[in-house]
Amino acid sequence: MKDTPINFDVVSRHIRESKIRNIGTATIREIKRLINGIEKETGEKFVRMEMGVPGLPPAEIGVQAEIEALNRGVAAIYPDIEGTPILKAEASRFAKLFLDIEVDEANCVPTVGSMQGGFAAFLTLSKLYKDRDTTLFIDPGFPVHRQQQIVLGLKYKSFDVYEYRGEKLRAKLESYFVNGNIHSVLYSNPNNPSWICFTDKELRIIGELATKYNIVIIEDLAYFGMDFRKDYSRPGQPPYQPTVAKYTDNYILLISSSKAFSYAGQRIGMMLVSNHLFNQVSDNLLWSYSSNIFGRALIYGTLYALSAGTAHSTQYAMAALLKAANDGTYNFVEVVKEYGEKAKIMKKMFLGNGFKIVYDKDEDNLIADGFYFTVSYPGYTSEKLLEELLFYGISAISLSICGSERHEGLRACVSLVKRLQFPVLEDRLKKFHENHPV
Repeated sequence: MKDTPINFDVVSRHIRESKIRNIGTATIREIKRLINGIEKETGEKFVRMEMGVPGLPPAEIGVQAEIEALNRGVAAIYPDIEGTPILKAEASRFAKLFLDIEVDEANCVPTVGSMQGGFAAFLTLSKLYKDRDTTLFIDPGFPVHRQQQIVLGLKYKSFDVYEYRGEKLRAKLESYFVNGNIHSVLYSNPNNPSWICFTDKELRIIGELATKYNIVIIEDLAYFGMDFRKDYSRPGQPPYQPTVAKYTDNYILLISSSKAFSYAGQRIGMMLVSNHLFNQVSDNLLWSYSSNIFGRALIYGTLYALSAGTAHSTQYAMAALLKAANDGTYNFVEVVKEYGEKAKIMKKMFLGNGFKIVYDKDEDNLIADGFYFTVSYPGYTSEKLLEELLFYGISAISLSICGSERHEGLRACVSLVKRLQFPVLEDRLKKFHENHPV
């Protein structure tokens, strides 16, 4: 089919020359590089939905606070490994005001993006118990978390949650937990890539089982407050951002500045460790660390070895952002609602041209409109659909690299798609539909 919006021969050649063995298992960065090459040669702009990066300007509050910190000379001073006091205080306040949980200031630790927090958590937890060596991923999930396990040489298991929502989740989790080798569980909520959001019932199930089997839950809150079906923007007022921390004391929360505060470039996140876990004692830690207290091993052992601290000026930016949110002078959720509004429009375009939403419900409710959504097209595998859409100037990533068992699906990110591109997207989807009748 050579009647395509992007030159058929050029796209075909770039796919061949990319040396990507399987488009369906290509990484996000490989897809990005491939499309950059096609755009450069053809002069045609793609509707870019492969990269999960912010598409809004950085929060000015953070920018100004960082500039002021730099002007004070903090760039010449090593930051404390456990974080600056003002940031730790505001992170603890944020936990109370937006999650309705108590986390001591000492247990709120800055990291070089929440990805470093995940890396440090995996590494330290792998040494917490003598007889436990495996992390369980509730998929689909962020592909790099799996890559971190591979790089560290650690063991992991995973399952696609699509068929195990609601009460079904309990038996599925227990089927792994009863083996006695799981030390931690990771998931994101809202979820990257599917945008499903666990219900309170599901979070309670996860929390109860975590307590029963003494397993640590790593909850990735990279898209904090961005389930726009409810208003999580009011400090100290319900509803609060749902979290497993309401149902267990065995948790590590990863909070990112990248999406909710559009501050991705400065690589600043927070790791909130429960008071119980932070102070947990395990002599097995002494094989690798100088302390048998989990929190101390995490900070002075793992994090110190990884980076000797998070960039000093960015900590002041994060502190200012959290303080403004805590004080109610900055509504960070209102700012990022643009993602949900764009997703609603874009999903309608896809659905009107023969596509289907893959992960479509949270138990009995339709999923929210947000940063991501997932699509499929009748008769196409994710690999073939991803490749075919390149000829139509539309990019995405395959769900197969996210641990999904829905092998027909793609993840689409709305952040970099400008509203001015909506007519182009709709025209290209119509052309695709015409050329691929259902």
